[in-house]
Amino acid sequence: MLDNGKGYHHATMSADGSLLLDTYSEPSVPRKSDIIAVSPKPTRTNWFTAPNPWEGYNVPDYECGTIKAADGTTDLYWRMVKPIGFDPAKKYPTVVYVYGGPHAHNVDASWHYGSRSWETYMAQKGYVLFILDNRGSENRGKEFEQATFRQLGQEEMKDQMQGVKYLQSLPYVDKDRIGVHGWSFGGFMTISLMTNYPDVFKVGVAGGPVIDWKWYEVMYGERYMDTPETNPEGYAKTSLLPKAKDLKGKLQVIIGTNDPVVLPQQALSFLKACIGAGTQPDYFVYPGEPHNMRGHQSVHLHQRITQYFEDYLK
Repeated sequence: MLDNGKGYHHATMSADGSLLLDTYSEPSVPRKSDIIAVSPKPTRTNWFTAPNPWEGYNVPDYECGTIKAADGTTDLYWRMVKPIGFDPAKKYPTVVYVYGGPHAHNVDASWHYGSRSWETYMAQKGYVLFILDNRGSENRGKEFEQATFRQLGQEEMKDQMQGVKYLQSLPYVDKDRIGVHGWSFGGFMTISLMTNYPDVFKVGVAGGPVIDWKWYEVMYGERYMDTPETNPEGYAKTSLLPKAKDLKGKLQVIIGTNDPVVLPQQALSFLKACIGAGTQPDYFVYPGEPHNMRGHQSVHLHQRITQYFEDYLK
């Protein structure tokens, strides 16, 4: 539950209904757990307050703000992680981390605005990280989410480019060194942005990307796209196969060979289209891995993603 934009509460009621466990987080509070006696008069007792896990470490600055969506009226929330020892007089390579799809969001009022540890790692290496929740993502109401209905990726790209426009207005962002990375729907968005705006994004890493929605699971695909028979224009417009010819920057596509969610057929079809078009993406697989890497494979994956930006964006 959002607390007036300042933080999040997660409540759990006891079996007899007499006690409530309230776990709370906000950008400067990693976790605070209170026990609330419900009756006869509500009383709150602090049970546990987590210490700052980054205490004593050299950490970046985590910031949050809003920009207008491509419709000119809707507020979109963004998170930024700045490099360690940030100097506003310098120009920094910048990576846009994107998911962008329905039923998920990346920016909230929790610890460090929901920032992932990989962002801190990249900031320590001298990158600006930028994350924007475009229209179509969750928890913003029906109109906000349905803006993308039957045309996945289209309005989302417009909103992400509003974020890029904001980045390009900042004196410390190097306009010639902007990259993009995402997984699953974010992989779809990464390739969409790389091929629709080839002169903006120099480097991209797309993990487990959807390439054509007609090959995706019916439960999800038809919920947001309708069927290929009832929405042929939408499926044609959102397919990335015709966009293979427009790839210009360095793109790495990564999959797990046992992915049951976004089948390897998706990425392989894009590679085949790139071969036919004469474009040159890079490709890496994790043998036997599913949609998301686990354990040591996850460590290896994030090292690989980071190294790709180190090699081609920095």
